[in-house]
Amino acid sequence: MARGGEPLHRSLIRDTTAYLCYILLVVALGPFQFGFHLAELNAPQDVITCEKKSINRAPLHPKLPQCISMNTDQFAVVSSMYTLGGLLGALAAGPLCNKYGRLLTMRLTTIFFVIGPIFESATPSISLLAFGRVVSGVASGSAVVVVPIYISEVAPPKEKGLFGALTQIMVNMGIVIAQVLGYFLSKGGLWRIILAVAGGIGLFQLLALSLVPESPKWLAEHRNPQHARHVLRRMRGHKADLDEEVKAWNVDSSREDIAEEESLLSASPGSHPGPNPDAASGSIGIFSAFMNPSYRPAIIAVVAVMVTQQLTGINSIVMYSVSLLSALLPTKAALLTVAVSALNLVITTLCAPLSDKIGRKTCILLSIAGMGTSSILLAIGIGEGIKILAAIATLLFVASFAVGLGPVPFILANELVGPEAVGATQSWALAANWVATFIVSQFFPIVNKALGEKGRIYYVFAGLALVLGAFIAWWVPETKGKSGADEVWGRKEARQRVE
Repeated sequence: MARGGEPLHRSLIRDTTAYLCYILLVVALGPFQFGFHLAELNAPQDVITCEKKSINRAPLHPKLPQCISMNTDQFAVVSSMYTLGGLLGALAAGPLCNKYGRLLTMRLTTIFFVIGPIFESATPSISLLAFGRVVSGVASGSAVVVVPIYISEVAPPKEKGLFGALTQIMVNMGIVIAQVLGYFLSKGGLWRIILAVAGGIGLFQLLALSLVPESPKWLAEHRNPQHARHVLRRMRGHKADLDEEVKAWNVDSSREDIAEEESLLSASPGSHPGPNPDAASGSIGIFSAFMNPSYRPAIIAVVAVMVTQQLTGINSIVMYSVSLLSALLPTKAALLTVAVSALNLVITTLCAPLSDKIGRKTCILLSIAGMGTSSILLAIGIGEGIKILAAIATLLFVASFAVGLGPVPFILANELVGPEAVGATQSWALAANWVATFIVSQFFPIVNKALGEKGRIYYVFAGLALVLGAFIAWWVPETKGKSGADEVWGRKEARQRVE
């Protein structure tokens, strides 16, 4: 059910126009590429590093080697370079999208999505492959900051949780496509095609963004509320009642004169009128947001959730499942990885409405509990050589992630702080996420090897799930059904008691 007992599918049909669908699909290609780059080296690892050579297959280009000789530590560094770029992109994207807009930031991000794969797919050496991973990481880090903000601001108000799950759905779809391509192209020099595909997707997105408008909420706060209302009208359709949504912007739309409104209404969808410095000055920087006691609890909350998303071990499966399970399932590891990624996509899609029904916090805690339990089962399965238990535990692990820790963290920033600080808060959240991702991608192979490669590392993940889950249960508030950050943190009730 959606609102007032109305079936969900009916509210979606009423609230979702073809133009809004186009907008959401185009901007969501950013998270798609994040997932694609995250998983692109998983299946072809042995081929790229020359552990498996194809003597009957010529390289794609005579000047490019069929493979690049790397040991485990060097490959871990190349993989983790992606997270370094992601950290830089996440830190830059918040201030950029606050000051210059969500649309311009997404366009700049997409340029990096085109450049990175060029270096990755055409690399003759470890250094250029690592550089390409950094560039792709910058784009991915920026995309997972700005796109969830944009989607939250254009989604119908009563279905924000459902539409917010689109970010994680597209991340999972990117992972699935990368794993499927890896399953079929992990031979000879064909692994370069896997890396080049992302560049083609980036180029398509760059062109498609020309028909995507700026976020109406950002326009209302920074440029012109009349133009913002016009953009919102195009997204919602001519019969939609916009008054409640426009009122939530808390701006005075009557101050614009008719002549200016007419000139703005004639602007093309992707146009970007000049900034309003006075309006933009209301944005909060990443450091000033943390120093402000009104925003600090929210930053701690989103950082805790984002760190938990990674330190419970999901990317140990996404990035290393083939090598992790190859000893136990030598002929089935790559296929199991594709199945796991597909399951993640399906469960995330099916559970998309869940956070609007039972709450954001409940979904996260259920997810953590499921992942912690599955980690213990996976450790037993790998350690004792029980193939069926290891396979089932891997599937349960990913399914548990999809229930809450996958989709929910990306929508929390927009619900825990006001619009003036959402960019800064999202930057803190994703910066923490990328640091945690770096820790897992860089040290998982090393720690796993140090612990004997018998699955014992998943006991570590289970312990982290217990500790981090307890902190989230204590600190993070529920945001479902709350009208704004003041109500989420109880500040509205406090002010009413004082008055």
